[in-house]
Amino acid sequence: MKRWWDAMLGRTEPAQPDLDALFALPSAAVTLQAATGLAPTGHGSVCFRSAEGEAFNRLQEEVVDLLAAGNGPAVEETQDPYGYTWLFMRHSPDRLGELVTDLHAVNSSLESAGFGPSLLCSLVCFSAPTGRGLALVYLYKRGTFYPFAPLSGQHRDGALELQVRAALGDELPVEPDLDRWFPLWGAPGL
Repeated sequence: MKRWWDAMLGRTEPAQPDLDALFALPSAAVTLQAATGLAPTGHGSVCFRSAEGEAFNRLQEEVVDLLAAGNGPAVEETQDPYGYTWLFMRHSPDRLGELVTDLHAVNSSLESAGFGPSLLCSLVCFSAPTGRGLALVYLYKRGTFYPFAPLSGQHRDGALELQVRAALGDELPVEPDLDRWFPLWGAPGL
């Protein structure tokens, strides 16, 4: 009965995050390169709103230390003008699987510690020999991806974004609501 009422009132259940969807990125990258010439740069990041308190600070330090352990990538932490924290990683462009594993580890660590609501998105960067760039953005709260293709002067390459959506629609859960394809001006790696 509740589902019927929800349908009548236009309510929908929120999408659930599926962090394992990140593991589809390496195969989607092959399709993306064939369709657009864009190849992985090896750059990626996780964006979240930092929580107050020692527990969150300790968790964030542990995550950064874990990623940097051994031969792991150096992790750069930055704050954007909106108060979000970005953990930025650089891998070799041919090691996209390792980058995805690291992004998954950061998201999973925050989620399992109860900070899932603080997660905003993760992104993986791509570029073409011509210099144009693109990020595939994973929206944590929606469990979907969207392409973001910045141009100079805070403009976007909408045609490229739509081309990527068409190319990857069968490989990734692409966000159907274009209003949720928000710009990530100044995101690390772009």
